[in-house]
Amino acid sequence: MGNHSTEEAQKREIRNRRHFSFRLNVFFFVTFFVFSMLIVRLAYLQFVEGPTLKAQEHKLGTRPVYVPPIRGNIYDSSGLPIAYSTSTQSLYYTKEPGTTEEEAMALAQELVRVFNLYGVKTDKYGDSKEKPLTAADVFADMDFGGVVHYPYQPRRIKSGLTKEEIAYFAEHSKQFKGIDVVEESIRQYSPDKVAVQLVGYLKKMKGASTLAKYKDVSKTQTDPTLKYLPSEEVGYDGLELMYQDELRGRNGVKEYPVNKDSQIVGPMKLTKPVKGNNLYLTINKHIQLATQKAITEHLAKIRTSTNKAERAQYARTAYAVAMEVDTGKVVAMASMPDYDPSVWEGGSISDKDLKQVQFFQYNGTIKDVPPPYEKYEERKEHPSSLVYLGSTQKPLSILLGLNEKLFTVNSRWYDPGYFEFGRKGYETKIRNANDTANGWLTPSMGIAKSSNAFMSKMVGNALYMKFKGDSGVQIWDRYMKQFGLGVTTGSGLPNESAGVIDYFNEAEKASVQSALIRASWGQQGRYTTLQLAQYASMLANRGKRMKPQFVNEIRDADNHVVQPYQAEILNTVDFPDSYWKTIETGMSKVPVQGFEGFPYNFNRKTGTSQQDVGSRPRVENAVFIAYAPAEKPKLAVAVVVPDGGYGGWGAAPIARQIFDAYDAEVGLTGTPRKPTQAPGTAGSAGSSVTNDAAPSDQGTAP
Repeated sequence: MGNHSTEEAQKREIRNRRHFSFRLNVFFFVTFFVFSMLIVRLAYLQFVEGPTLKAQEHKLGTRPVYVPPIRGNIYDSSGLPIAYSTSTQSLYYTKEPGTTEEEAMALAQELVRVFNLYGVKTDKYGDSKEKPLTAADVFADMDFGGVVHYPYQPRRIKSGLTKEEIAYFAEHSKQFKGIDVVEESIRQYSPDKVAVQLVGYLKKMKGASTLAKYKDVSKTQTDPTLKYLPSEEVGYDGLELMYQDELRGRNGVKEYPVNKDSQIVGPMKLTKPVKGNNLYLTINKHIQLATQKAITEHLAKIRTSTNKAERAQYARTAYAVAMEVDTGKVVAMASMPDYDPSVWEGGSISDKDLKQVQFFQYNGTIKDVPPPYEKYEERKEHPSSLVYLGSTQKPLSILLGLNEKLFTVNSRWYDPGYFEFGRKGYETKIRNANDTANGWLTPSMGIAKSSNAFMSKMVGNALYMKFKGDSGVQIWDRYMKQFGLGVTTGSGLPNESAGVIDYFNEAEKASVQSALIRASWGQQGRYTTLQLAQYASMLANRGKRMKPQFVNEIRDADNHVVQPYQAEILNTVDFPDSYWKTIETGMSKVPVQGFEGFPYNFNRKTGTSQQDVGSRPRVENAVFIAYAPAEKPKLAVAVVVPDGGYGGWGAAPIARQIFDAYDAEVGLTGTPRKPTQAPGTAGSAGSSVTNDAAPSDQGTAP
């Protein structure tokens, strides 16, 4: 019994030891596992989540204040400033809830009193002017009715505050409700108004957020130095928009250490803003200003001319582009009349200023811009900036006819002054200008004489007869687009138009024959002046469609070149030399006004396109293209004057002034040359009347 009890006790002890050993092992294993997990977790926290947590700690412990970047400047090709940023103190007004119109006017009067006491006699942008601000001016800038601004948006009243004005408003801040003095970077523009529509303007980010470029940028941009600030001014049109990323630079950041109550507990850490890059344009300021001056003076001349051939009483606008033939550099682009771009300084504009510039703020050389008439009833009676090519189409028509074997360079056709087509009894007559019967014509003389009848018979009708169905229209369209007509120029400018083509509609509504005949002398496509300049350049260099470019190079704030100029060929066409020689011979003989004494041989084509506008039938628009020197083309010029009459009178003299300005600054042979003889005036002795007026059509289209 005793032995049995002892044996059982020993077995129990052994079992207890085994259980203890097992539990101990489990304990050590669990402990090891726990510690292992802790070590792994600590390692993960340190090496994987560490940076994120550190950033989170930094975020919770600091408060960033972003400093807007300093925008890069825009210079002309010689380094003269066109658009630049300066620092200034500005006065802003924010409309407070419940403010009455009488209270706002009283505030405006008090502000003017302070300006007169402590300020320099300036306009609202801080520039010295003879006429100081009035209470009416200030009240208008307050935009009390909210025509331009949202209720919460500050309105800029005056910039360039004097020290005395700043001190006064700081001392009397309580009596000026809604008034704030803000230090800001102001975009300023050359007072000479250099290519203002091309350069463009800025708007506050809040007002620009509807543009596709800025729509979702705040959501997608993670780099804090590239995030747009609500009060920041950004490019809204022209080169300011096109090169927004290059001009903008990077935000600076002021970081303040704070406690849990967001109270500053240490010194501020500053990351300085990075200045944006500077643009050096292909635009030459002197050539540009000469172009603008030539347009303005010539418009005034033809509106009041006593010469019947020159008189164009409704000519109010004109557009010109000068483009280097081999590089694609645009040295001048004028959309006239223009306006003072200072109205956009501060990223906003008053209702009064907006009404004054609404017809001039858009670039009519690249898009459809309405004529500058305030009343719609009058505006619809005049052509926009997009007009038909008229006879400037004819060199391309001849190239197409030769290349499609419709005739040869030596083919002849007797021009009786018209071409007739259509069913018997329903014929349509296409007439030459003044019903001129030119007699026997070759293709080159068809251009020189600007024969609509020749183009209709030998190109339009022949193309229709050779290719049945709508094949002829498709072929015509292909040639047009190869020469940049009906497609954008590739310039990259925002909102550039591809033009308006009518020949497809004409083929559908009337007939393919009618579409091709009318297209052959330039009455089936309305195109931009930039497209015309590209087209003229392609004629000059014999088939290379150059990309029009406006920026010669981009430099950083340290003046290092970060993007040099590189010419770009968009497409080429390959024609025999004899074809090019044919059109060059014809273009060299086109009679034209304003080029008396021009020291170079040059090729050109005048055009007088017609269109029905409102109740006015067959409104005449002056169109002109040219390039020089003829032997080695350097510069191509296109000029469009809506409502301008004959192209040889209404547009060509403007082009002469552009060629002279380029010759003086750059040189048509590579060396600047001052004119040895002043250009003649239209109608002077020895000049020839052009023969480019569009014809009258008799009958109805078949």
